Amino acid sequence: MLRRLVLATLATTAAGATGLGPVPPLSLLSSPDVLTVTISKSGHPKADGTFRLDCDGKAGGDHPAAVHACARLDTLAKEGQDPFEPVTKDALCGQQHGGPVVARITGDWRGRSVDARFSRANGCEIDRWENLEPVLPRVRG
Repeated sequence: MLRRLVLATLATTAAGATGLGPVPPLSLLSSPDVLTVTISKSGHPKADGTFRLDCDGKAGGDHPAAVHACARLDTLAKEGQDPFEPVTKDALCGQQHGGPVVARITGDWRGRSVDARFSRANGCEIDRWENLEPVLPRVRG
């Protein structure tokens, strides 16, 4: 952590002193984008399990849709979206149920630690899940 802070400080100082323009995001100076995706209760044996998703440069890991999953995460980042942000407590969500499936995503993404939980418990959670497909599998309740 201290190393990242020192590198970010040096980069900021160098860019400002030499007029090199914007400083690269801290994510470029930090850990690679590697996520662990755990799915359970989907009703689909091939969808359930724990998968590694490596999106650092070339898509890899044993995630069944690694290339498309990394592309989706890249698109969301370019749009300025945080795909791991939970539904806000005051959100008005449709009272529908999308099945018992649950997921947990942990790891590092864009220079920050991720520990996010997903379900299809209501309309907001269903939308959140579907926004992250194919990182999360396409399942319908």
